[in-house]
Amino acid sequence: MVEESGYVYNVPPDVVPNSQKALEVTELARDAGLHEAVHDRLMHAYWSEATNIGDENTLLGLAAEAGVDRDEAAAALADGRYRPRIRESTRQANAVGINAIPAFVLDNRMLLVGAYPHEVFERAFAQLAEAEEPA
Repeated sequence: MVEESGYVYNVPPDVVPNSQKALEVTELARDAGLHEAVHDRLMHAYWSEATNIGDENTLLGLAAEAGVDRDEAAAALADGRYRPRIRESTRQANAVGINAIPAFVLDNRMLLVGAYPHEVFERAFAQLAEAEEPA
């Protein structure tokens, strides 16, 4: 199924990277209108290429590949300007029950925390549709 989507699953590195710096660079990219490009590049690097996205030099190179200015990204990591935004986003997520990734909020009524097969999402959307039907 993964390969059908155009991705190749490669076992991630032995060391699970701390994603804090990746989140910071992604927020810089969001402000620059490059969020999707950076997010996609980092996800592909981690899941398909088994790249350690927690390594700052590697992360800066990946962000630059996606169009982010490498020096600006390094400066953002050094000064921590995006850490408050990430802390607040995490607080908001925790407040609604999100305590892991991936997490999916469906129609603002259902929360799925974790990775599930496509069929689980189909059932969840069917349940949401049934709940909307008049009695």
